[in-house]
Amino acid sequence: MSDRTMTRQVLLFISVLSLSSVHGQVSYSIPEEMATGSLVGNIAQDLGLDIKRLKSGKARIYTGDSAEYIELNKERGVLLIRERIDREALCGQTTPCALDFQMILENPMELYTITIEITDINDNAPSFGKSEMKFEISEIAGTGARFMLERAVDSDVGDNGLQTYALKPTDHFKLQLKNQPDGSKKVEMVLQKPIDREEQENIKLVLTAMDGGEPKMTGTLQIHVTVQDANDNAPVFTQEIYKATVVENSPKGAVLTTVSASDADKWSNSLVTYSSSSGTAGVSDLFELDHDSGELKLIGHIDYEKQKHYQIFIEAKDQGGLSDSSKIIIDVSDMNDNSPVINLISKSSSIPEDSSPNTVIAMMSVNDPDSESNGKVHCGMNENVPFTIKSTSNAFYSLVTDSDLDRERASEYNISVTCSDEGVPSLSSSVTLTLQISDVNDNAPVFERSSYEAYIIENNTPGLSIFTVKASDVDWNQNARVSYILEDSSINGVPVSSYVSVSADSGVIHAVRSFDYEHIKDFQFRVKAQDGGSPSLSSNVTVKIMVQDQNDNAPQVLYPVQTSSSLVAEMVPRSADVGYLVTKVVAVDVDSGQNAWLSYKLQKATDRALFEVGLQNGEIRTIRQVNDKDAVKQRLTVVVEDNGQPSRSATVNVNVAVADSFPEVLSEFTDFTHDKEYNDNLTFYLVLALAVVSFFFIVSIIAILSVKCYRWRRERMFYKSNGNLPVIPYYPPLYADVGGTGTLRHVYNYEVCGTTDSRKSDMKYVRPCSQSIISLDRTQTLPHAQRDTLINANEDNQQKPPNADWRFTQGQRPGPSGAGGPPEMAMGTGPWPNPPTEAEQLQALMAAANVSEATATLGPGTMGLSTRYSPQFTLQHVPDYRQNVYIPGSTATLTSNPQQQQQQQQQQMAAQHQALQAQPSEAAPQPEPPKAAQTPASKKKSTKKEKK
Repeated sequence: MSDRTMTRQVLLFISVLSLSSVHGQVSYSIPEEMATGSLVGNIAQDLGLDIKRLKSGKARIYTGDSAEYIELNKERGVLLIRERIDREALCGQTTPCALDFQMILENPMELYTITIEITDINDNAPSFGKSEMKFEISEIAGTGARFMLERAVDSDVGDNGLQTYALKPTDHFKLQLKNQPDGSKKVEMVLQKPIDREEQENIKLVLTAMDGGEPKMTGTLQIHVTVQDANDNAPVFTQEIYKATVVENSPKGAVLTTVSASDADKWSNSLVTYSSSSGTAGVSDLFELDHDSGELKLIGHIDYEKQKHYQIFIEAKDQGGLSDSSKIIIDVSDMNDNSPVINLISKSSSIPEDSSPNTVIAMMSVNDPDSESNGKVHCGMNENVPFTIKSTSNAFYSLVTDSDLDRERASEYNISVTCSDEGVPSLSSSVTLTLQISDVNDNAPVFERSSYEAYIIENNTPGLSIFTVKASDVDWNQNARVSYILEDSSINGVPVSSYVSVSADSGVIHAVRSFDYEHIKDFQFRVKAQDGGSPSLSSNVTVKIMVQDQNDNAPQVLYPVQTSSSLVAEMVPRSADVGYLVTKVVAVDVDSGQNAWLSYKLQKATDRALFEVGLQNGEIRTIRQVNDKDAVKQRLTVVVEDNGQPSRSATVNVNVAVADSFPEVLSEFTDFTHDKEYNDNLTFYLVLALAVVSFFFIVSIIAILSVKCYRWRRERMFYKSNGNLPVIPYYPPLYADVGGTGTLRHVYNYEVCGTTDSRKSDMKYVRPCSQSIISLDRTQTLPHAQRDTLINANEDNQQKPPNADWRFTQGQRPGPSGAGGPPEMAMGTGPWPNPPTEAEQLQALMAAANVSEATATLGPGTMGLSTRYSPQFTLQHVPDYRQNVYIPGSTATLTSNPQQQQQQQQQQMAAQHQALQAQPSEAAPQPEPPKAAQTPASKKKSTKKEKK
């Protein structure tokens, strides 16, 4: 161990304080001037802390405004020297010298006080303020004369400080030390042997100052003595010690005190001059002693917080070299010139709103360097905040919560802390902290209304937006994000989710189905609003949907009952007077409100001047006297309308018989039933015929496409690679596109016979007739026997071997309506004739219906008429090869012979004419339909109901 190194002594004590924020205190002792990085102590071990706690708690050293000489190594848990420590610069002559600082831990906050005592080492030698001193001593100076010497200054303290002096040589003078009341020593040189100027005019002495360190260190002062002639009286100070008081911050030039010394000599030997010296560094910069007057003035800025006491050594010397010494003690008075200093040690920027009371949010230190009442500090904070400030130890404060927090009431606080001292006038300092209150999911969503009612018109479109429910949450961010959920329930046994749905984000309620007011008029369900917190909070609200009626139902007639099987008629006697109540039309409307308000109007009547209908009650009354000229059969058509927008209506037919006897009524109203039956049958057959025509039209199109494809494949099959002409496939002469034209193979005939007198009907089901053929020139249905004759005649002409004369000309070729084809067909360039279109087929049906309707007007006298309904379609399309035909294996080319074709066509037409003449009279040919597509058989009205 070197001489400048002292053994380090560690004094450790941990005391648990009464306040919870300060957890312990530890003290160390180290010598000054230790190298940077030297170990001070194992703070973790001494405080009983885990190294992990130092890391997790973000341990750090807090020294306030002082320089940081010590650093904390969190990895090892030790304190190390950060900067070289000079005890003399740090504390001066103050003992003991200690460093006080704190170690802060967070999560939770903990405060430990650390004190490090800096021990002195002998690193400073004693030194004098002057390098030499000069004395002029009269030779008559007597033995025992005293001469004050310069005192040495040693910055070290204790044993390392100044201990003793030595004066050499000692022939004439000796060294004498006197203890002063304040513990210092007065150094004087005493004449112990008279001096003689003639023997030695100049004497040189060396004053050595020594400290007590190991090794010892010294400082020297050169003393020069000049022997003068006699001056046997020395100056004497009026006071042994002078005292003065100065207030800090006093202005420069202020006179603190005046020293005085008297000399019994006269003349020049009595003139005294004053000089000063100090054992404290920096005194000469603050104070000045006037050499002649002895006034002590302030020449610098004096601060109580830097130095509280000063000592100045003074000397009075006469012209003869004799002197006396004294001392001035200056006390500095404190003024309240320092405001409290607030230092934030640690603070939290945010705390949750559910924090418990007494939660520490900040720690601070407050220091006032003034003394006594000027340095006593009291801290407070602004009002109306849920926080309070507590003093944890001397000059340390904690800011804690003192009541419950609510982010929804206040999400941020600006906390102003003000610290004031007790000086007059009082000085204060303040600091403002901003604290954010973080949200906790403590509020459930709240709907804008306690319940909702909404209206929707029936027959709505599914998916229609009905209305929107809205809930708000005063929480923040995710805790305030509201989702809407449809609660499970049932309406008339059906889940509510099949009626409505709710958008989870917007709360928009949509209709899932179309509502019908007549089935459901209102329903209710519950919607839950749930926030996004964890755990989530929710609230419910009841929603009632009311369906509004729409005029979507026509009135329904309850009376008179309309039936197809029986005829109902109201009888009015011919003696009926004006206002006679014939009957009452009764109708209802399942709608509601004005949509169900019904009004009755007479639309048409056999005699509009005879009857009227009550607008509101539907009563049918006579408006004039009934007379004999009025018809027996009266038919009234009454329209029942509702009051909706737009309105809907229903029509009812009322049969009225103006007669006095019942048989007369029966005979007159028979035709009502016939007309109705006829109209019903006609409608049915028209619909059936339209469906059949459409079906066969599609079949014809498919057949034509099939033939086209077949011909195309045959042409490619017979194509020769060395020739330029395509090979035309051979078709037999009896080629007919029967399947593509929709020919009906079977026809069912009904015979209905009836008489008007017997009121009896008879119906005979006839076996299916043989297939008929519609001729090309006339759309006439032939009997089976004649059809066979015609076919045989055709076969005789068509079974001959193929030649150039067997084809039809284009003009003779049948078209869609039995006429010649279009011009492009005549020229030999057109396609095959198209099958009859749906429009042509429907036109043929309508023509047949008109014929049947005309025959039905023959009257009831015609008896035993047979009605046959047998639509037939037969279109035989004969191939037309107008191009030259190449026959494989032969050099012959078939050509067209128009004369032979015309002759053959005339023979066929003659055969058909003979067959037509042979038909019975009851099967007279019908008028030619617009198109040879479908020709219904003749249909005559019978007096009995026709059956299918």
